[in-house]
Amino acid sequence: MPTRLLPAILLILLTIVGPARAYDPLTTTEKGEVLELVVKDSKRNREIPLRIYLPASKAPAPVILFSHGLGGSKEGSPFLGEHWAARGYVALFLQHPGSDTSVWKDAPMAERMKAMQEAASLKNFILRVGDVTAVLDQIEVWQAGSEHPLAGRLDLKRIGMSGHSFGAVTTQAMSGQATAGGGIKLTDPRIRAALPMSPSEPNRGTSEQAFGGVKIPWLLMTGTKDTSLIGTSTAESRRLVYPALPVGHAYELVLHDAEHSAFTDRALPGDEEPRNPNHHRVILAISTAFWDAYLRGDSEAQAWLDGPEARSVMEKEDIWQRK
Repeated sequence: MPTRLLPAILLILLTIVGPARAYDPLTTTEKGEVLELVVKDSKRNREIPLRIYLPASKAPAPVILFSHGLGGSKEGSPFLGEHWAARGYVALFLQHPGSDTSVWKDAPMAERMKAMQEAASLKNFILRVGDVTAVLDQIEVWQAGSEHPLAGRLDLKRIGMSGHSFGAVTTQAMSGQATAGGGIKLTDPRIRAALPMSPSEPNRGTSEQAFGGVKIPWLLMTGTKDTSLIGTSTAESRRLVYPALPVGHAYELVLHDAEHSAFTDRALPGDEEPRNPNHHRVILAISTAFWDAYLRGDSEAQAWLDGPEARSVMEKEDIWQRK
């Protein structure tokens, strides 16, 4: 073929196919259905309610588990589940009895804070960890079945986990955090990437002991005003997790003026700042690129996440770093 014809042929192909689209983590496809299911853990005589956001496609899809904060529920943060599902993920939002909305819903207003403080216990932390394990075990059964709504729809080799506040603590434990002295680990090897929102330092031992042995990619999200009325974590202490993570596949996003509620869809007690609508946009973009890069192995998502494009969705004073 004469070389002089190549430009004309390329122009024709470009006209037919169109220009290549740049990677954009905010574009979505058709939404799928939402399922309400319950995992029955007979070993612990415990039930774990689930809200599951499904993509429109019925092909096997990567899975994201989400663990709510203290006093929350599976109904919380739907903006996350809806977007992730519309990007082709199965998003399972767990509800943890004992540290969910039941803690405060029926309590007199004057007693709610005390009830919440009591629910932020070691007992409930252990229960939450067990909930995640029970759900991971159950979805393997559902995936292998023939008539279950989730049968054949889960890519169980590509599982990520996220959570907010108490859910971040749960996520940290399940994805590589060690106990004081580097002893017992609750890590589940089925989880391949983790996204703690409003992370916390360990109650005992150093951050280096707790996070220095993490083996999978972590993306931390917090805010410059990310404090809560329960617990001892401050906006400053949340920033101490990232430096303790090993080099390689560790990221930190710090949203300027973002309070503890920035990662939810509702105001929380103690809020002082009006909501910045761009915070949710940044959270969705960065989280999606992270999942695409580390659950799907998408090279374009990886380049977007590691290049200057990631900052394009942020405001000037937001902090973004990786190592």
